[in-house]
Amino acid sequence: MTPAPDDLDIERPDALLTYLRRAGRIAPDETPLVRPLAGGVSNRTVLVSRANGDAWVIKQALTRLRVPVEWLSSPQRIHREAAGLRWLAELAPGSVPGFVFEDQQHHLLAMQAVPQPHANWKTLLLAGQLDLDHVRQFARLLATIHRAAYARCDEVAPAFADRSFFASLRLEPYYEYSAQQVPQAAPFLAALIAETEGIQLTLVHGDYSPKNILVYQGRLVLLDHEVIHFGDPAFDLGFSLTHLLSKAHHVVPLRAAFAAAAEEYWAVYRRELGDLPWAEALEPRAVRHTLGCLLARVAGRSQLEYLRDDERHRQRQAVTRLMHSPPETVPDLIRAFVEEIERFEQPLSPIPDS
Repeated sequence: MTPAPDDLDIERPDALLTYLRRAGRIAPDETPLVRPLAGGVSNRTVLVSRANGDAWVIKQALTRLRVPVEWLSSPQRIHREAAGLRWLAELAPGSVPGFVFEDQQHHLLAMQAVPQPHANWKTLLLAGQLDLDHVRQFARLLATIHRAAYARCDEVAPAFADRSFFASLRLEPYYEYSAQQVPQAAPFLAALIAETEGIQLTLVHGDYSPKNILVYQGRLVLLDHEVIHFGDPAFDLGFSLTHLLSKAHHVVPLRAAFAAAAEEYWAVYRRELGDLPWAEALEPRAVRHTLGCLLARVAGRSQLEYLRDDERHRQRQAVTRLMHSPPETVPDLIRAFVEEIERFEQPLSPIPDS
């Protein structure tokens, strides 16, 4: 008998192998190597390496995410990720791993593992390995997804109309929770939420981040699609620019290089997007989402683990100031953010003796 959904924990190798054999995914006498993979907060993830050379990554969605504060989301989102994986293979061929199988009962998704050697892009960036070719690929891939999905919106929109996972995994933990923690930002974030809920233009990945990029043979492979939905592409831009700017804040020797990379990212994306009907109006919303996400990653439920406490405080101060009068363009925002960070880095002047 196959284990009940609550009984199957794929991070227990014996349980996973029993499941795979009984489900007919592997031969009865086959014993692949099973290794849990670290890094994700919302799923159990393991690598299954088979003797025939096949290697799968299997993910199982968690109901309670692995973060310090309570954060709940339905494990049904793994099937949204499976749909995203299949669609992205059509919209941006070669950009995602191959789909293997999904299991509705146990909330599992299996995909082809990216071959070794590969590297996680976030790890490379934090180590100071900033390659502009990777930045340009990152921009072109996002523009390709947004443009290609818009061209097929009659098919894509119904498939990804449900935005409940975006609400539970992004709007609430990022914007609503941050508004509670930083009351002076609440009006800005409330307006941003209302604006976002009213815009449906194209497919939005929702988790477009260096941590979800593997670099294999010089090209980028995109992972983790559980927040994918039909909505406002400005969110993807704000979410991804936040990672480049937060690293500009944190990796001080490469601050100017990360800021320049963020400008290049925006320029390449905008050029590759072309003249879609909504392209001209996109930039101010991208600025607002960047500000919202920059604050969320230091005050929301999912904070950037590499920022120190003083950096989180400084980023909160800088962003809340910018929210009072947001820059009009992405390059202006990048320059203003760096200026604010550096202003708050300056030590206070000593009080003169009386």
